[in-house]
Amino acid sequence: MDKNSKIYIAGHTGLVGSALVRRLEKEGCSNMILRRHSELDLERQSEVEDFFEKERPEYIFLAAAKVGGIHANSAYSAEFIYRNLAIQNNVIHSAWKTNVKRLIFLGSSCIYPRDCPQPMKEEHLLTGPLEATNEPYAISKIAGIKMCEAYNRQHGTSFLAAMPTNLYGPNDNYDLENSHVLPALIRKFHLARLASSGKREKIEIDEKLFGPVPPAFKEAIDSPGETVVTIWGTGKPFREFLHVDDLADACVFLMSLEQRLFIPIVTSVPAPLVNIGFGKEISIKDLAELVRKIVGFEGRMFFDSSKPDGTPRKLLDISRIIALGWQPSISLSEGIRSTYEFYLKKSEG
Repeated sequence: MDKNSKIYIAGHTGLVGSALVRRLEKEGCSNMILRRHSELDLERQSEVEDFFEKERPEYIFLAAAKVGGIHANSAYSAEFIYRNLAIQNNVIHSAWKTNVKRLIFLGSSCIYPRDCPQPMKEEHLLTGPLEATNEPYAISKIAGIKMCEAYNRQHGTSFLAAMPTNLYGPNDNYDLENSHVLPALIRKFHLARLASSGKREKIEIDEKLFGPVPPAFKEAIDSPGETVVTIWGTGKPFREFLHVDDLADACVFLMSLEQRLFIPIVTSVPAPLVNIGFGKEISIKDLAELVRKIVGFEGRMFFDSSKPDGTPRKLLDISRIIALGWQPSISLSEGIRSTYEFYLKKSEG
């Protein structure tokens, strides 16, 4: 892949896709193909086929997906499995039909079993039951991995699946009903800090930008006395977090690998799969404390143990990509701080 290659980023407005655009622009790539949902519905096979026949991209980053946290996965399980299967089926199949040189399919660490040995290796795929709270989403991503494997085996394609750990960064989703844990924590503590300072007008501005505040949370931060932030679960599970700019760097690194290094991954067992993570984990309780400190909220936290924790641990083994010559560079505290600064700039215009 060089600067003049035709590169299609599916999902370029999202968290991962926008990071890929930033990274490729930094690389000097000027021939990117970008389409918003209003211009191209990836769930419609005929639209996708027409797009590929017309544009003929050489390289594809498949970052378009329906994503969300525990609540969203539970509430919209049918949407998660249907929409993700439709998107990846259409794109991967059309990529083969139009002779795309390389494709990277973006997945998630939730593909691994709930009680997977830690850290989770690529070969642990399909070795045990999945976590129930996000099973439909995980199954759709596993199907995408296996689709890449099947097309590589039958058609000789060069399709690779990259499995990132929990991501965060600019352009994240801060909707408290549907977001992942880290952006949800950033927004909760930010709103609580505003409430404790009596800045109700800024909370109204925040709602217009990032979505309505659930009534229960609004009652909690508006109640008399000390403001308390409620967090789902016990705080005991451990999670690994990777800044999305590190992920974008890793994906461009993989896409640019010389053929002698790329092909062994594409033909590897059990699947053409590479983990991408930070290599360290943190408890949700300690994460909440770190975010609270960075945001500057001085009130208390309450962990609601009646809510599900999800998988106890999710630490990726990233030895495969490290051995290839890549490693992450953005620390968690540095990444959260820069992400919160981005959030503030957006909320303050």
